[in-house]
Amino acid sequence: MKNAYLLLTLTALLLASCGSHKRTYNKRSPDRKQVEVRKPEKKREQDTFESTSKTTVYTDVVKGYIDQFDEIAMDQMKEFGIPASITLAQGILESGAGRGDLVRRANNHFGIKCHKGWTGPSVRHDDDKRNECFRKYRHPEASYADHSRFLTGRSRYAFLFDLDKDDYKGWAKGLKKAGYATDPKYPNKLISIIERYGLYKYDAMVLGKRAKRQPEVVYKTTNQEVYRVKKGDTLYSLSRKYGVSVEAIKERNNLQGNNIQVGQELYFK
Repeated sequence: MKNAYLLLTLTALLLASCGSHKRTYNKRSPDRKQVEVRKPEKKREQDTFESTSKTTVYTDVVKGYIDQFDEIAMDQMKEFGIPASITLAQGILESGAGRGDLVRRANNHFGIKCHKGWTGPSVRHDDDKRNECFRKYRHPEASYADHSRFLTGRSRYAFLFDLDKDDYKGWAKGLKKAGYATDPKYPNKLISIIERYGLYKYDAMVLGKRAKRQPEVVYKTTNQEVYRVKKGDTLYSLSRKYGVSVEAIKERNNLQGNNIQVGQELYFK
């Protein structure tokens, strides 16, 4: 009996000893794998204009481009009389806000080809035709200066300088008429960029005038109506508002789905 009692006592002590060495964990134990929870990245607002360089452009990139070249564009306006708004808008459109291939390879912000008489450096680039000759510059400022000389030195652009210095719409349409670009939407694209980013204010600064009030969201051309998407718009609401089916809007604007973005331009005719 005494031996049985002693055996039970030893067993209890042994169990207690094992339990005292049991490892414990807390929430901050380094042995327990921590799961890092990442916040979703803020979606960047993508601009929707079709840059000539076929480059995806984001709104913050465009704004950065404007901050970099607004002074240069205004200096060119003072010297040559070309609206700073037009110069900036063409630079944005032609270069993909500085992200296009011609900018990276040749500092060419305006898509100016070699043309007859060009003796400076050049690069080859596919445009209307394959392997065309484009001018190459040592730095962006040279590209901006050559753009001004290009427009002032050719008689087909002479009528533009009879327009008011802040008539960016007249300049946009005139550039297309004079043959600067073959894209029939070229004037509308320039006007859209100018109005979306308020580039007309740089013309006003050079002229010492108050900037013109930004036009209404919808504006008309001779054969089409252009609408800039606002917050809360859907294809369905726009189809009801303008009396055009959703499918017709999608077909006219080459949309694959029903998603549209704020600032996006839509054509209804």
